Amino acid sequence: MVAVGVQGYVSDSSRTPPPADASIPPGELEPTGTPPASSVRQAPRLTPPTQQQLDALPADRRLELMDLKHQQRHRWLHTFFLAAGIIATVGTLIVGTLTLRSGQEQLNITAEGQVTDRFFKAGEQLGSDKREIRTTAVYALERITKDSERDRLAIRDVLATFIRERDPAPTVKGDKLPLYPDADIAAALTVLARRPADPPGSPPLDLTDLRTPLMIFPPEANLKDVNLGGDSYLASVVLEGADLRDANLFTANLIGANLSDANLNRARLDGANLKDADLSRADLRDAHLNSANLSRANLTGAKLNGADLYDTDLRDADLKGADLSHANLHRARLRSKSLTRANLNGADLRGTGLSEQQVRAATDQVEGTKFGPHPDD
Repeated sequence: MVAVGVQGYVSDSSRTPPPADASIPPGELEPTGTPPASSVRQAPRLTPPTQQQLDALPADRRLELMDLKHQQRHRWLHTFFLAAGIIATVGTLIVGTLTLRSGQEQLNITAEGQVTDRFFKAGEQLGSDKREIRTTAVYALERITKDSERDRLAIRDVLATFIRERDPAPTVKGDKLPLYPDADIAAALTVLARRPADPPGSPPLDLTDLRTPLMIFPPEANLKDVNLGGDSYLASVVLEGADLRDANLFTANLIGANLSDANLNRARLDGANLKDADLSRADLRDAHLNSANLSRANLTGAKLNGADLYDTDLRDADLKGADLSHANLHRARLRSKSLTRANLNGADLRGTGLSEQQVRAATDQVEGTKFGPHPDD
């Protein structure tokens, strides 16, 4: 059997022995087969077969060696083309990513330009002489707030300015005001009331001197921190469930207003006219109601914990089941029958003219309640 040797030549006992010059080079191994002490093990040196050795091989072995040589070349070519393909794929991905990013940036620039154009166009339409065009512009601005978060505050203030400019002047008396707000004003107030919450630290919405009686706001209107003070005339408005936390309603006219379930926590209602208003279940904790008019108001189930009701007119108001714990009712004008089942624990009832006996006949929640004259009276 013919076999190819490690050094690349053919060895066979029946054939010509390898030439003498194929011996192991001197210095590689000692005669004993032990490597020199000063040397490190080295891989055996492979010597390609000579042409004479190849010619001595049978034809089938020469073909086999040629096939191996061709396979080795093909493997190199395959590896080269595979590497080239990988590099080309990676390059395509990088170029595609850069192209996509550039396209996205261009798309964002185009979209921002379109939003800006829509903003200016809607702003121009707000100055139209036709109410229908102004109303359409209001709702167009609301659409922009949904597409562009950064323009929300600007649009809020534009609509507030639009309302103040179109609203009747404070010199117009209440009985001379339109029975209902104009369609464009009502649309602007509706859009403002259902807008998303303003970013923290934003200046409050300014609707000072708003004069829109019988305005129906959307349920749970967002009017937190709103300024509705001054000469605001809001008789019979519907603000059911509205968020009016920290709102300024100083001296506002809210006669007959529906504020049931509204959140008026810490709101300023000093001097406000809330006669006949519905404040049932309203949250008025820590609210300021100094000298406010709450006569005949419905305050059943209202939360007035810690509220300041100094010198407030509560005659004929219904405070049944209301929580007035720790409220300041100094000099408030009210009747004991209005306090049925009310929580008066820790409340200050000095200067009201109500005796402890009268109050206990209406409610038994009077722990720590203060009665009698006030030191400042």
